[in-house]
Amino acid sequence: MFFLLCVAIAGLYGAATVGRKILFIQTVPAALAIVALWLGL
Repeated sequence: MFFLLCVAIAGLYGAATVGRKILFIQTVPAALAIVALWLGL
């Protein structure tokens, strides 16, 4: 969970500083994995 949060935060930072494409490439998959862990999938 910790590493997924780190990846999501890095993706948000990258999206804010470099480009929005990073948001969809890095942050969305990490967020989906976090949700899957919370739901126990």
